Amino acid sequence: MAKKKILLLSDDLRMSSGVGTMSKEFVMGTVHHYDWVQIGGAITHPDQGKVINMNDSMKEETGVEDASVTIYPTNGYGNQELVREVLKREQPDAILHYTDPRFWGWLYEMEHELRQSIPIFYYNIWDDWPAPYYNEFFYECSDLIMNISKQTVAIVNEVAKQKPRTDWDCTYVPHGINQKYFKPLLPEVDDEYKLVEEMKRQLTDGKTEFIVFYNNRNIRRKNPGDVVLAFKTFCDMLPKEEADKCALLMHTQPRDENGTDLPVVAKTLAPDYKVFFSDHKVTPHHLNAMYNLADVTLNMASNEGFGLGTAESLMAGTPIIVNVTGGLQDQCGFKLNGEFLTAKDYKEIKSLHDDKKWKDHEDLTWGEWVNPVWPSNRSLAGSIPTPYIFDDRCRFDDVAQSIKDWYDVGAEKRKECGMKGHEFVTGNDSMMSATAMSQNFIDHMDTTFDKWKPRKRYGIFKA
Repeated sequence: MAKKKILLLSDDLRMSSGVGTMSKEFVMGTVHHYDWVQIGGAITHPDQGKVINMNDSMKEETGVEDASVTIYPTNGYGNQELVREVLKREQPDAILHYTDPRFWGWLYEMEHELRQSIPIFYYNIWDDWPAPYYNEFFYECSDLIMNISKQTVAIVNEVAKQKPRTDWDCTYVPHGINQKYFKPLLPEVDDEYKLVEEMKRQLTDGKTEFIVFYNNRNIRRKNPGDVVLAFKTFCDMLPKEEADKCALLMHTQPRDENGTDLPVVAKTLAPDYKVFFSDHKVTPHHLNAMYNLADVTLNMASNEGFGLGTAESLMAGTPIIVNVTGGLQDQCGFKLNGEFLTAKDYKEIKSLHDDKKWKDHEDLTWGEWVNPVWPSNRSLAGSIPTPYIFDDRCRFDDVAQSIKDWYDVGAEKRKECGMKGHEFVTGNDSMMSATAMSQNFIDHMDTTFDKWKPRKRYGIFKA
């Protein structure tokens, strides 16, 4: 039987953005089952106007002999004319859209012509409450919505009350981490551990014994300045001789107009402590070495759809500190009355970000691999395209205390807890491996192909 062909609209899968990285993962994981065509976006794409055949490289990476992947690079996110051109040329069986729907508003404006012949699938990354009723049109125009967090499932079901979703067309599909690249490394077993030792020599001069790792973009919602302050506050808690053996490693662009000037922040606010920057694009193997080098990885983002950096850290066996917001909640392994929380539970719970309700809840527990930090302030942020969304901000001194807690337990306990995190993200309870994600894609999209009915040319509804 001939494979179905999917047209993917997202960041170019060759890009290092979170969306680009995940696009590549689920394409690689499903290329044995589907053929893929992508309109691959970038702010200013160096391959604009080209057609890139990826068959040979995909065959080499996956071992799939009949791998078929073609990319149409575009500046920004394309337009209706480009979609019509690619549809005519490639004849796909479905469209899969993945990223913030506002970037692709023009796509949904043409859903009436698209869905008469093919379904639209949406991989939804929405971060937070209040329920974004301004997204209702996007949700209603999607034949399948796969959501990266349990909280996001509840959000979609709340918004889509006019056309309620079902268990098969609104599902939970978290991001999946590639176990081939991200894994615990042992000095006596893995040749790749040489990278860890090399980094130790470059970064520490043999004088650093505790490393806090940050792997996120330098943008405001990621709060990189607060990360520096949290590290500084942690070091202030220690005797000088111990603080001198601690370091913060930030894998990010040190200066960004959408974030801040981190070298100035570090030099001015933490002048007495070690803050290192890694600003080059690195291979997954090098990034895995950084996770293995670290003692703890942290994410203080005030909005976060999933949080790749901390999930990759767990896959590498390194414990984490996360803000209790968005998809980061799913990485915590939260249990209520001894049972893992499900997407259905979030229909009632909505979110655990309310510290007054959940921080000290006697029946709520979490995994040994994480120190969750509850937001101390929830404010309403907004813009023209996103009129309102909660901004969940945690205190940097609360994060500092969490770093101190991981420091105090010692290296052996940290490694033990990190390995429990590794077991969690590779297991069935989390579904956060690349293998699990890819199989979820196949299961849900095949179900939709079986159940899908073409859109009528018109509809009658009660206003």
